[in-house]
Amino acid sequence: MFVTFVLFFLSAGAIYASCEYFVNGIEWLGRRLNLGATAIGSVLAAFGTALPECAVTLMAVAFGSTPEQRDLGVGAAMGGPLVLATLAYAVVGLTLLANRKRLGRGHRQTQADHVRLSRDQAAFFGVFALKVALGLFAFTIKPWLGLVFLAAYAAYVWRETRDAETAEDEEALEPLKIRPSADESSLGWPLLQTLLALIAIGLASHTFVAQLEAIGLAIGWPAHLTALLLSPVATELPEIMNALIWVRQGKERLALANISGAMMIQATIPSALGLFFTPWLLDASLLAAGAVTALAIAILWFNFRRGAVDGRALVAVGGLYGVFALLIAGGF
Repeated sequence: MFVTFVLFFLSAGAIYASCEYFVNGIEWLGRRLNLGATAIGSVLAAFGTALPECAVTLMAVAFGSTPEQRDLGVGAAMGGPLVLATLAYAVVGLTLLANRKRLGRGHRQTQADHVRLSRDQAAFFGVFALKVALGLFAFTIKPWLGLVFLAAYAAYVWRETRDAETAEDEEALEPLKIRPSADESSLGWPLLQTLLALIAIGLASHTFVAQLEAIGLAIGWPAHLTALLLSPVATELPEIMNALIWVRQGKERLALANISGAMMIQATIPSALGLFFTPWLLDASLLAAGAVTALAIAILWFNFRRGAVDGRALVAVGGLYGVFALLIAGGF
């Protein structure tokens, strides 16, 4: 168990360090592609950091040899949005409050495109509601509806890139870490740094998930609890680390866009995989996860809709994850 805890903390540190390189590289890559902060966070960064959890779901539902293994994939597909809608936003709020004075902020409000974020929450809510509703019924053509979710994500990416503000409107970037003196017109170096960081994030995340699952087994948790409560925290750790880094830099626009984009991926691609390869029928614990996620999204939508979001409100939304954990651990 000592080795497990050592690997647990080492892999978490490796994820954070890799995310430092990733967010720096993805900002430069977005600048070279003439994308603004919102599109960089919601499309480029979200797609890159969502790869580990999509891979976890794919391996579980498509190549799992037992019903229990496929159930783990379904649990991850439902647990991911829950973690993002609660803990990830709470990290943004906590980091903003902790660094407010250092950043020279005279208020606790987030600086972001609140209209766009409220629109994203509404879109996510619609897709997520369909995802949960399909888990209540069994019918012949259900697997084909996975194509609807893939089309929904394609439409989201098209809208984000079409409506993106230009990169010239954003703040100055820090030098590229892998080659600080690189030519600003170059695309190759930012791309190389981003890809290397993604590989490091993937390897470290794999180790982190394995140690977290080992801890779950050591404390006697069944597989479905690990899938719902522990594994999603591990697979969403890159988004959480990105949020921590960007907010500390005063770039919560990027952090919030990254979480919003990752949520849309989680509502569509893993759902499509689940529909393709499993019956996609949700039990009571999964439905509870869906209900808590929907409540969190409704609260976030209301706050973003007002056009001013206090960091304390984001922290409060994170408390819903604790409520869910208590319900599930208590045998709900």
